[in-house]
Amino acid sequence: MEKTITKSGDYVEIHLTKLIYEGTLLESPESEKGIVLLKLDSGYNIGFNRKDILKIVPLKKIKEEKENKLEIKKDNDKKNIALIITGGTIASRLDPKTGGVYPLQKPEDFFKFYPELFEKVNVVKVEIPFMKFSENMDYKDWQKLARITSEFLNDSNIHGVIITHGTDFLHYTSAALSFFIQNLNKPVVLTYSQRSIDRASSDANLNLQCSALAAISDIAEVMIVGHGTNNDDFCYAMRGTKVRKLHSSRRDAFKVVNDKPFAKIYLDRIERISEWKIRNKNKSKTDTKFEENIALIKFYPGQNPDILDYYVKKGYKGIVLELSGLGHVATGGSRNSWLKKLKEIQAKGIIICATSQCIFGRVDPLVYSAGREILETGVIYLEDMLAETAFVKLGWVLGHDDWKKNKKIVKEKMLENVSGEINKRIEE
Repeated sequence: MEKTITKSGDYVEIHLTKLIYEGTLLESPESEKGIVLLKLDSGYNIGFNRKDILKIVPLKKIKEEKENKLEIKKDNDKKNIALIITGGTIASRLDPKTGGVYPLQKPEDFFKFYPELFEKVNVVKVEIPFMKFSENMDYKDWQKLARITSEFLNDSNIHGVIITHGTDFLHYTSAALSFFIQNLNKPVVLTYSQRSIDRASSDANLNLQCSALAAISDIAEVMIVGHGTNNDDFCYAMRGTKVRKLHSSRRDAFKVVNDKPFAKIYLDRIERISEWKIRNKNKSKTDTKFEENIALIKFYPGQNPDILDYYVKKGYKGIVLELSGLGHVATGGSRNSWLKKLKEIQAKGIIICATSQCIFGRVDPLVYSAGREILETGVIYLEDMLAETAFVKLGWVLGHDDWKKNKKIVKEKMLENVSGEINKRIEE
């Protein structure tokens, strides 16, 4: 290989015998010094044997970043919003040495990458309660977010709130805020990025700009705003309790389930699709009670019901079961019938709720005899509620001491349509 002066972070061409690759040069691990790593413009990393490379041609040298103070000017013709930054890809950038992403450290870093946000709104309050990828969050983080968000909602100077968040468990957080924040008076917009801002295909800017329009709209709902298609044409505003991440990497990963989006949001307008609660003069308040000893279990063929004894032993208070399409587990025709065990553990005080493993549709225990047998054990069937939403809602309901003492009240609360989580008429 011809000798060239390059370092990790440089944008280069790698010349092989017949092919040329372009991308960002990465730092090779200590154990693989014979390998040259390159991040392609697609975002994927590729490795080359050093002996197979004819030459590396630097196209753009990495620049050492200078610490510049960011000056943000307020425009009196624009409406004010609050921004809560929690981590995830949208608040991360490429580490040129490792090829991975690392979290931005301060608001100035965030604003430097997303200046278009200020073309639509004034960001007058910024809060960074924590910087976490969403798989590291739990109900205490949801509680903290609800309290901060509610304070912003009751600030007369703030028109709406945007929360940036990691994608993988975003719909758990949106469901939690939908239950935790009562008397909602203004928009609460959660948004994300599947691809970090230093990638040409990043979805972050469109998601943020559409979120800004949602935050100053009259949609007084907890919603997720993100790409409506894999192109940069518009975003959907989606109810926080009826949305799920349905693709691991596409930019339009989030889809509404058993419902319609609130709206299509373009860079210059909002087009209504369905009804929403209107901005109002309520005083927002929080109800963040939560019982953490709950579980979400997916039933599979042949599964031994004795698994439920573990949760009894560990003192769990409630379980959401993901059952078959209409809501079945193994019954009389199986070596591992669940009927006896379901009766046993409910007699010991554990609340059992049923959702469907299917993404679309609802559970219905009255279609087949197996469903009726399960229903007779006391299992609460949750109609078309998403399993993740049901998990969050069950924790919230059982967090109230005056509710959890009475199973009848728990059932009433779980089947009460608190924040659009149940849809009597399923939309395709």
